[in-house]
Amino acid sequence: MVLNTCVFDAYGTLFDVNAAARIAANEPNRELFKKVWPEVSNTWRMKQLQYTWLRSMTDSYIDFWSITQNSLDYALEAHKLHNDLALKERLLALYWELQPYSEVSQMLKELKKNGIQTAILSNGSLEMLSGAVRSSNLYEVIDEIISVETVKIFKPNARVYMQVENVIGCSKSEVLFVSSNGWDIAGAAGFGFETAWVNRLQDPIDRLPHKPTHIVGDLKSIPSFF
Repeated sequence: MVLNTCVFDAYGTLFDVNAAARIAANEPNRELFKKVWPEVSNTWRMKQLQYTWLRSMTDSYIDFWSITQNSLDYALEAHKLHNDLALKERLLALYWELQPYSEVSQMLKELKKNGIQTAILSNGSLEMLSGAVRSSNLYEVIDEIISVETVKIFKPNARVYMQVENVIGCSKSEVLFVSSNGWDIAGAAGFGFETAWVNRLQDPIDRLPHKPTHIVGDLKSIPSFF
């Protein structure tokens, strides 16, 4: 069957998860944070992912915004910054308007010009995702925003990927799924999607059962797969 739908992960794929910490680090009176922001951002992201996996495994779902706050609390304490409440509030505020990668807007415009359906499938809450799409001016080039909230379990559980068929009404064989996360690609490929792994950091392929169909360095070439 011919591909006609392109589904994107959000965080780390369309939106730069390091943008909040990077912006805050370059604001006035953040000299200490400026020295360690890459480490804080990395800890924040890794704990965010770990908490989604553990909560799925233990059947203890909470919304992604709560996980984002919990993981930031951990990251700030790990780097001895947990008493800086103003920094915490600023980082959380910035997370609602994460910057997209530079190629995102043009890439999505090309897909729409070619008649391809576009969607986001993310662990994020619908409110968080809508905020990021709105602040990035991407509403006209994203057809659907699909959150795990409706199934209350996080990726890479198959019930999450199944939502694409349920919401859009397409067959899995018509979908190209795009993510920067190797584990997400493995889950989507196992479900039956054609996949494109956005390997911005040139990481090794994860040792998991299902491999990406395509590997790209950024999102510019995604329209060429249709």
